[in-house]
Amino acid sequence: MIKPVELFGDTIKIIDQTRLPEMVRFEYIYTLQEATDAIKNLKVRGAPLIGIFAAYAVVQVVRSVDIENTNRVIEIGLSSVKELLSTRPTAVNLFYAMDRMEKILKTFRGNSREELVEALLQEAKAIDQEEGERCEKMAEIGTALLSGKSSVMTICNTGYLATNHIGTALGVIYKGIEQEKIEKVYILETRPVLQGARLTAWELLENNIKPVLITDSTAAFLMRKTKIDAIFTGADRIARNGDTANKIGTYMLAVLARHHNVPFYVVAPTSSIDPSLKTGSEIRIEERSKEEIIRVGEKLIAPEEVEALNYAFDIVPSDLITAIITEEGIFHPPYKFSRKG
Repeated sequence: MIKPVELFGDTIKIIDQTRLPEMVRFEYIYTLQEATDAIKNLKVRGAPLIGIFAAYAVVQVVRSVDIENTNRVIEIGLSSVKELLSTRPTAVNLFYAMDRMEKILKTFRGNSREELVEALLQEAKAIDQEEGERCEKMAEIGTALLSGKSSVMTICNTGYLATNHIGTALGVIYKGIEQEKIEKVYILETRPVLQGARLTAWELLENNIKPVLITDSTAAFLMRKTKIDAIFTGADRIARNGDTANKIGTYMLAVLARHHNVPFYVVAPTSSIDPSLKTGSEIRIEERSKEEIIRVGEKLIAPEEVEALNYAFDIVPSDLITAIITEEGIFHPPYKFSRKG
């Protein structure tokens, strides 16, 4: 699997995910501005991956500061944390990672910038590694829910392009195929940015898996026409009661699943759980530019003067979720998540 985010010498190498599937274009991140732009413009996306990338970006900022006054370097590092936190408001993994980096900065008692860089680097690597370990555990746990030659459905992209590792919902699918428990994978295109069509289709094909791509509006008819054994989705933030924010269209999929008696599973690490929020109504939903709706790439597909509403995420009420799969196990309703997940 190609790493979408990795350290490369004294910089960060990323795959520009806006260019997939036309080309695999690597980009090198040297500055805080480049890092924030990469997140805002979806070159780096996926809740766990954003957290990992932002952690490495803090390291990059502190490493590049040509100042020996440690207190001043810490101030600059803390400022970079604040700037990175402003990039995407919904995905909690970003806040989880930045809390950890901020703690390193605030509790540092060393004597040099080099020591601080090393402390931050080790924390960023730990965040990356721990997400990988969570993904592997979730894949094993989620696969246990499947039996026989299953047909499954998923939305958006939740594989290594979103996590730097095997993935959350897509991780379960990878493992299910490996164990010969999954026979067919249906992927929703995921309008308006087409993460399913562009990213998940590309990622699965790169790993010799041939999915079936459908338009978002085909999901209901397909569930009625063909037996779907399970739906697996990821999550960008989960409230204490289990209400889940995920890519726009996930709520629709959950409603359809309930109507057609299809199990609907959320697969997410405990780093995606935000127990400080009582319900999903407290989750801030990002609204993005109408340009994502009225254009596909550079091509205009709607009148430029049309008014458009572009929510990036929606909220799935907990009572529509069959179970939430984390690295700590499978949780069933009623959900009551604590700080430990």
